[in-house]
Amino acid sequence: MSQITLTFPDGNKRDYPAGVTAGEVAESISKSLAKAAISAQVDGHHWDLQWPITQDARISINTMKDQVPALELIRHDLAHIMARAVQELWPDVKVTIGPVRDYGWFYDFDRAEPFTPEDLGAIEAQMKKIINARDPVRTEIWDRDRALKYYEDRNEPYKVELVNRIPEGEPLRMYWHGYWQDLCRGPHLQSTGQVPADAFKLTHVAGAYWLGDASRPMLQRIYGIAFRTRDDLKAHMTMLEEAAKRDHRKLGREMDLFHMQEEAPGQIFWHPNGWTIYTTLQDYMRRRQRADGYVEVNTPQVVNRKLWEQSGHWANYRENMFIVEVDEEGAKEKVINALKPMNCPCHVQIFNQGIKSYRDLPLRMAEFGSCARYEPSGALHGIMRVRGFTQDDAHIFCTDDQIEDETRKFIELLAQVYADLGFTDWRIKLSTRPEKRIGSEESWDRVEAALGNACKHAGYDFELQEGEGAFYGPKLEFVLTDAIGRDWQCGTLQVDPNLPERLDASYIGQDGNRHRPVMLHRACLGSFERFIGILIESHAGKLPLWLAPRQVVVASIVSDADDYVLEVVRQLQARGLRAEADIRNEKINYKVREHSLSKVPYIFAIGQKEVSDKTVSVRRLGETRTETVALDSILDQLSAESLPPDLR
Repeated sequence: MSQITLTFPDGNKRDYPAGVTAGEVAESISKSLAKAAISAQVDGHHWDLQWPITQDARISINTMKDQVPALELIRHDLAHIMARAVQELWPDVKVTIGPVRDYGWFYDFDRAEPFTPEDLGAIEAQMKKIINARDPVRTEIWDRDRALKYYEDRNEPYKVELVNRIPEGEPLRMYWHGYWQDLCRGPHLQSTGQVPADAFKLTHVAGAYWLGDASRPMLQRIYGIAFRTRDDLKAHMTMLEEAAKRDHRKLGREMDLFHMQEEAPGQIFWHPNGWTIYTTLQDYMRRRQRADGYVEVNTPQVVNRKLWEQSGHWANYRENMFIVEVDEEGAKEKVINALKPMNCPCHVQIFNQGIKSYRDLPLRMAEFGSCARYEPSGALHGIMRVRGFTQDDAHIFCTDDQIEDETRKFIELLAQVYADLGFTDWRIKLSTRPEKRIGSEESWDRVEAALGNACKHAGYDFELQEGEGAFYGPKLEFVLTDAIGRDWQCGTLQVDPNLPERLDASYIGQDGNRHRPVMLHRACLGSFERFIGILIESHAGKLPLWLAPRQVVVASIVSDADDYVLEVVRQLQARGLRAEADIRNEKINYKVREHSLSKVPYIFAIGQKEVSDKTVSVRRLGETRTETVALDSILDQLSAESLPPDLR
């Protein structure tokens, strides 16, 4: 029998017979490790303990202490356990697919009757019985004919379709959780009893078309969440309660920021308050980028399909594009255009105007580009997921040798922007070469090293996402954590030598010859709409003064104070503050409650005493006490506090 060599994280190597399983490897190290093992990492791939290893590899054994693989397995196993529980309770239900998602999983079912909240409770109870039974999990690889017959005999049409969709030559892996079986790539835990029975919860049911196709049957999707411990689940449930209070849609109504309506699905009607936030943030980003050496451009909204064909978007992104057909005068047939879903091909068109020299590089080209992408109606979510949006988009045209410095420079810009906006907790993920890719190994080595070095020289570590890069180049993703612990992937930097090649971009090098530039796609905020939603939720609507749409409301206590109220407002506005007067014939407590609900940072209350003393009674958002101060001093204070961070 042939031998293979396995290399462990400490650098030690051991020889094993080819075909040894990861579970057998754990057993060879110690019985305690074999008992605690849940899976392995083999050459960076998540590996089931039952899978054979047939060639030399790097290996490490995972236990429940390894959070990322443990959560993936717990959630994936629970998807199968839930499907088994559903079929035990309702044997006529047809099963489909159940992938892992953020914090949990979902599984789609074909059932005639709708699932009720009471049904979810029954399913949870049945799942706990399955977990407590500690049924073994086993896996086999079947051929296509055997798998098709198995599902046809059991009247599982969705599984039959899935088997037929798997390309010829790919293995069909079957998993059993006790007696119940599912088609799945894996990996999985080794018994149902390894799933923590007190750390999961079914949350809700939603409709979902089979394979996301509106022409296919409507299924019922049950969502669940799961964690390693009961305390982790409890903390997440508390976070969800807090998130509901911070929901940007709720706060958007209370603060009168925006609305959406069915005549414009996935698009936003910005109200004056919301548009103030939008333009203030945009002005801030414009100043930051200008100071960092960017030139700002603007490109067309509607572009002929020829450009999208050249760029490759028509072949690969057509279903997400809004098409515009025009009866051009003199044309024999309609001219087909598309609303731009991204800005990059248009930026290359600007780069291509005139001859560029190596002395012109790096060229940092920015645009607050309005884009339109078709998102299924079920995926739309307030202003977080829309069909019409604007990106703080930019493209850096540079040489290979400039990639590292430009990446470091961008990371430093992004760090400053995030800090100014109240996000100090964020991390970087580096996505490396996928299996299917273009370019030489030497080129990938060089560019991946450039991104990694840029992170280190900027003072940041990074997480590796092996194989997650685009086919043409690696990328960085910047993931920020908000005030209640949720992660949001916002910033990106993507290395792209492909689009300049497709669109024939070039510059004259020192040698006098034409060369291809590298294109760095980058964004700090990503979509303005989504980022504003994140800002609103993270700050719970209590935006920093410079971003708050209504910074000060001056409210009268008695009508005799009205003239002084208006004078105070004029002085505040003269200092550049967004100030309003409230001289309605209402009680001051009513006014304070109303303006506090709409998250006004400062409320000035003015009565007869304030008029006489030339003072104001100041109430800060979130505080119950008021403070009486001289008008001049509070004007100076707020004038300084209201300046955007880059102007202080």
